[in-house]
Amino acid sequence: MRHRMSKRRLGRCSSHRRAMLGNMAASLFIEGSIVTTETRAKELRSVAEKLITKAKSGTINDRRLVIARIPHKEAVLKLFNEIGPKYAERNGGYTRIVKMGARVGDASPMAVIQLVD
Repeated sequence: MRHRMSKRRLGRCSSHRRAMLGNMAASLFIEGSIVTTETRAKELRSVAEKLITKAKSGTINDRRLVIARIPHKEAVLKLFNEIGPKYAERNGGYTRIVKMGARVGDASPMAVIQLVD
């Protein structure tokens, strides 16, 4: 039973899952949108939106927390210099998930996760 468990396991151990979501968040911030499975996109949404909220304030402590979660220098710089100020007046809802249909190989439901303009 999974009573009161909020996260999806995604078939990975916790360290691999944390690293995967950090890498996906870095790719999302650099590219603007990525194609992935629906469940990964739903998990990535919560990670990315929390990081964008930290980037809006821009304090040194928030920057250190984001660097601990995303060890990708280019993504962190873009997050604090461009994405954070862009969403300064917005109260959440920074990402959008658009469902695409099934993947050809294994029929996994695919989705595009993108930053809202």
